Amino acid sequence: MESYYSDYGSSKRVRRNVLMWLVDGVMTLLSVVAAVAMSLTLLVPYINPTRLWVLPLLGLGAPVVYVVTVILALYWIIRWRWLRAGVMLGLTILGFFKVSLFFRPEFRRNYGEESFGRGTFKVMTYNVRSFYNDQGQSSVDDVMNLIAEVDPDIVCLQEFNTRLARGRESFEKIGEKYETRFFTRPHKKGDSIVPAPMCILSKYRILRSGEILSPRTSVWVDLRVGEDTLRVFNNHLLSTAINRSDDEFITRGGLFANNDTLRDEKVRSIFRRVHDNSVLRAAQVDSIATEIRSTRLKHIVCGDFNDTPMSYVYRTMAHGMKDAFSECGSGYSHTFRGFFNTLRIDFVLRSEELEALSYEVLPVDFSDHRPVVVRMIKTTLN
Repeated sequence: MESYYSDYGSSKRVRRNVLMWLVDGVMTLLSVVAAVAMSLTLLVPYINPTRLWVLPLLGLGAPVVYVVTVILALYWIIRWRWLRAGVMLGLTILGFFKVSLFFRPEFRRNYGEESFGRGTFKVMTYNVRSFYNDQGQSSVDDVMNLIAEVDPDIVCLQEFNTRLARGRESFEKIGEKYETRFFTRPHKKGDSIVPAPMCILSKYRILRSGEILSPRTSVWVDLRVGEDTLRVFNNHLLSTAINRSDDEFITRGGLFANNDTLRDEKVRSIFRRVHDNSVLRAAQVDSIATEIRSTRLKHIVCGDFNDTPMSYVYRTMAHGMKDAFSECGSGYSHTFRGFFNTLRIDFVLRSEELEALSYEVLPVDFSDHRPVVVRMIKTTLN
């Protein structure tokens, strides 16, 4: 009888050891893949897509790659496999310095609207998708009522549809409160003539305005704030050309569906457009960033960058400036409503002479983007 139980216990231990050996093997394979992915992800902001265009795709999944790396590091620590644990832990530490680009913990409770002193002002940036909601109906009134409710001092709008907005009572009322500068010169796209619409609204006096890239990719206004001048840049960089059909295809697992001709053609089409636009967007940001860095005025850079914080575009644009979310945001921020609600591609950056006091993404569905509202203070402006 003792021999029976002894053999049974030994057999059970063998099966458990074999099972753990298999699990460790699978986790080792995952660790190799995650380590390579994490290493490349950390390099994404430093490599121009014209050299290796596929890297920006890793930037889209940076938060997921980091979380997987942390989980694997914890697994190897629990398993007392110190070499593998050390590698994953090292990558975790390197990635930690990028966490604030995506997530900031909330250490204090918010009991409602905070009170701010004099000298503060609000900035809003919003891609309004030509004022069409998800049902294809006009959202002009919804957007204008939102602006009236939030009452920002400076508003940067992208994809502004002048034809729909002008003549609407809600827009006329907004025009009574703000100076308005339209950037709507049409341009040719393929065989069609389409607007390149940008708009900046300001409670401060607009002194002058101009554009960096045509057609209306990056525009600016100089505002009289107290006794000083503040330059505001409004940007709408080239999109990834991923439309609603592509987004549904990706989020519903179409990339991993059974092989067929239509799926393969769809995947090739998506990758081709991502490649072409990544390269063009990198060229755009090189030109825009050069102009921004040359300005001697205090400045704010707003807009839809169509790229994540883990990208060459973001790093180049944000050089020498502060990101309002990384300063005073909380939780996980996303500004684009597609792609599993994971992408922050709309930004408010500021020069060193200003300070961001609050950051908020408004939970409204009037566009495929959500508006970002940042309260700032003029630390060195009169």
